[in-house]
Amino acid sequence: MTIGRVTQRMMSEGSLANLQRGLGRMASLQEQLSTGRVINRPSDNPTGTTAAMRIRTSVADQGQYALNAQDGIGWLTQVDNSLAAVTSSVRQARDLALQGANSGAMGQQARDALAIEVDGIREQLLGESNASYLQRPVFGGVTGAGRAYDDSGTWVGVAGQVNRRVADDVVVQVDVDGRTVFGDGAGSVFAELAALSTALRAGDTTAVRASVDVLRTRESTVTGVRAAAGSRYQRLEQSQQAAADASMSLANGLSSIENADLAETTMHLKVQEVAYQAALAATSRVIQPSLLDFLR
Repeated sequence: MTIGRVTQRMMSEGSLANLQRGLGRMASLQEQLSTGRVINRPSDNPTGTTAAMRIRTSVADQGQYALNAQDGIGWLTQVDNSLAAVTSSVRQARDLALQGANSGAMGQQARDALAIEVDGIREQLLGESNASYLQRPVFGGVTGAGRAYDDSGTWVGVAGQVNRRVADDVVVQVDVDGRTVFGDGAGSVFAELAALSTALRAGDTTAVRASVDVLRTRESTVTGVRAAAGSRYQRLEQSQQAAADASMSLANGLSSIENADLAETTMHLKVQEVAYQAALAATSRVIQPSLLDFLR
């Protein structure tokens, strides 16, 4: 077995290199303790850095989904409030029509007073039809204008759905097409109330009775639309909670990759300190005094 020649210089350079590596490990552990992170630069852990970047992207996605869900909840809250008011107004108009249809106990002066109330309800419904959220009408489709209906009761919105993406493959509609609630033009609730008002003023009890059935149908329609909007509202709430839970889970995963275990890191630092002190002691014995030391 052949053993190469070992010189004093080789021993000195090897000892110093080992000291430098030990000092580097100590510096790395001290940095981890001071920052609280095991990854302070990509070179510390390339694989962990890649995983952390992917998790951060997912966290950002979940945060945006939660914001989208919150915005959608705002839209549907306004929709529900408006539909509740519409239901109440239509029911009130139907009750007035029932009163006006009673030809035996209702005089013309009383019918004229009922007609005035019906006109007021029509104005209220016009206001509700133009309800908005963040300056956008919730019954106007994708219109950029401030109104869904004009004063005549004609829909002036733009067909299309206002959607919010609340998960990777989940898109929820957050508006309601006003035509499904109020109708449009001659077939709108505004035209129905105008016809009822006219019939009351004319004393046409047959037309007033017909209005009772029309308004009952309209009330059922509004109730159905409100129920559908309520189910979408519930879906948004569930999606918002799911996004929050996913963000929490991802944050925990990111912490396990990036954050240092302070107790474990402190222990490793103490071990490295002991090893470094031992290496210093060993090196001092390996490196012999030079000629300059004798000449001092």
